[in-house]
Amino acid sequence: MLEAISPMLTLAAADAGAQEGLRASLLVLVFPLLASIACGLCAVFGVKSKLPAWITVGALAASFVVTLMIWGQAGHNTFIAHGYEWITLAWGDGPGQQLVANLSLYIDSLTLLWMLFVTGLATLIALYASEYMSHDVGPGYCRFFAYFSLFVFSMACLVMGDNLLLLYLGWEGVGLCSYLLIGYFYTKPSAVAAAKKAFIVNRIGDLGLALGIFSVFVTFGTVEFAPLFEMLREGVDGAGAPLAGSWQATWIPVFFMIGAFGKSAQFPLYVWLPDAMEGPTPVSALIHAATMVTAGVYLIARMMPLYLLDGTHFALALVAWGGGITALLAATIGMAQFDIKRIMAYSTVSQLGFMFAGLGVLTSAGAAFHVFTHAFFKATLFLCCGAVMHGFAGQLDLRKLSGVGFMKGWGIVGIAMFIGCLNLAGFPFTAGYFSKDMILAQTFATPGYAMLGWVLLLTAGITAYYTFRVFFRVFVGPKLYEPGDEHHGDDNHSHDHDHAHEDFHPHPPGWAINSVLALLAVLSIAAAATYFINKPDHGWVGSMVHNSTADVTSPHEGTFLGMDPHKAMYYVSAIVGFIGIAIAFMLHYVGRRTSEKANADKLLPAVGPVATWAQGKWYIDELYDAVIRQPLLVLSHVFHIVDKLLVDGLVNLFGRLPTMTARALRPSQNGVLQSYAAGMAAGLVFVLLVVWALL
Repeated sequence: MLEAISPMLTLAAADAGAQEGLRASLLVLVFPLLASIACGLCAVFGVKSKLPAWITVGALAASFVVTLMIWGQAGHNTFIAHGYEWITLAWGDGPGQQLVANLSLYIDSLTLLWMLFVTGLATLIALYASEYMSHDVGPGYCRFFAYFSLFVFSMACLVMGDNLLLLYLGWEGVGLCSYLLIGYFYTKPSAVAAAKKAFIVNRIGDLGLALGIFSVFVTFGTVEFAPLFEMLREGVDGAGAPLAGSWQATWIPVFFMIGAFGKSAQFPLYVWLPDAMEGPTPVSALIHAATMVTAGVYLIARMMPLYLLDGTHFALALVAWGGGITALLAATIGMAQFDIKRIMAYSTVSQLGFMFAGLGVLTSAGAAFHVFTHAFFKATLFLCCGAVMHGFAGQLDLRKLSGVGFMKGWGIVGIAMFIGCLNLAGFPFTAGYFSKDMILAQTFATPGYAMLGWVLLLTAGITAYYTFRVFFRVFVGPKLYEPGDEHHGDDNHSHDHDHAHEDFHPHPPGWAINSVLALLAVLSIAAAATYFINKPDHGWVGSMVHNSTADVTSPHEGTFLGMDPHKAMYYVSAIVGFIGIAIAFMLHYVGRRTSEKANADKLLPAVGPVATWAQGKWYIDELYDAVIRQPLLVLSHVFHIVDKLLVDGLVNLFGRLPTMTARALRPSQNGVLQSYAAGMAAGLVFVLLVVWALL
């Protein structure tokens, strides 16, 4: 296949920008699109086997292989793969008087970095889903994998598009697929509500992105990346005028930031992502851990030249502090929850906050590296939680599970969960440790962001605590459990009798789930090795970023208590992580004899209502309901009344006037001669009276 792709690699002389070639990259989009269509046809023809899953796995694997081959041949060069002319409008010959948005792909190292883990993880998660969703083989199974493939196609358009319009369509596509997949169980009211919540909250961010794209076109006269980045390098607009100090340099990045905050669940638009756990676990692993939620990070990284136009870095400061506030807020909520899948959801929100903070303090390499490592270990964690949910009849409450990792058939799940937890907690020499350290160190190295650094360091300690709170409560300790709400009788897949419910036997995962978890655990470990490849460029991921539009020069003027932050943070973050793990060990493992109670319960009186507030998610959803939703609901009812009585009333009145007039005149046209004569006489009398009155 490599020989077939080679002739397609045509390079044009790149004196001013875009290069022609790499048409093979179009296959990365074509394969998942064809898979989605094929799964739809399976539903039409009533296929009741796992064929949709194998179609999806094969197509996504093919996309990954093509991406890998393109990366091997393209290196760190930038190319444009032209598909076909799509939108070409012109209304003059001057700057900004034509709109060109072709179906073409912008291929550079940042694009390839994202697509490597998007297609690779999508393939593994689809294989996992082939077993996880097997209970729904039939129309639902076909529908799930059709949506799954369509999502990957949309994500590929978002990442690979060579213009903002194609990026926006991919952006909306992943939002649509997220809505469809979150609401997959459409007969479940909570799933339907979660899907609508995700869709509506994302629309707020999408408005910001749309305003940003409109402003870019008005300012630069193009939505294509190649000419746009050329103008940004020169610091001029479409007419050649300098942009320094202009409103565009300040506010266009803010518009894009709003879009990124919506899609990547940052404060105040983060509330949709935890509720999105109502969807099947493979959806959580793919969309809400590894791909869709990193779209906002990708957007800001891709448009980094736009953020550097403003010398005050106003938008970047908002990005940094927005990420820091989100990281801490989500961590405090996650440490008080009991649903292990929801804890991982808040963890995702928190880790996304780290990524945005990294972008804000100009370590795009650190942010991208954390995206890369987080994709593997968070997918591992979600899929482990899904395996537990699948085997224990939907049970996810950490107070009703214990010792799962030591039950028969659950060893791989326990080991994979342990590796994922080590990465999330930032245990030394794990991938999560290196990627998180790059961001923490840069916050202290960047002047004016030391306070943000302390916020993130505190968040890192809390993260280590709540991560191992889950592990110590669920996967080690006495072997005890209660089945979840999906328990409808005995399941004879297992013969483990260490339980309190004689009518239920949890069934361990099969080969597909175990294989994926084992491979993801290995990849989570191997990801750490990429930190030492091209070490001067901050690792392999850093070298990919430095050869793209996301490349920035990070400042190194600040210190951490008088020390070099990039050296001191290796030790400081390790100590903070150890402290968090140690606290979790003391509070949730030592002396625990049941799954319900632990030493942490003894501390609840000391913290008073704070624990209740954190368990209630600081009542931010309730605040939004009181301040935004309810007033809008009242206002909508008022407008409904105005519309019904005033607007519709006037329209109905004018519509009924001819009818009323006709009814009034109808008696005068009854066809009776005597009535006509009487009418004429009455008219004559009336005229005579008028004449007499006037005289």
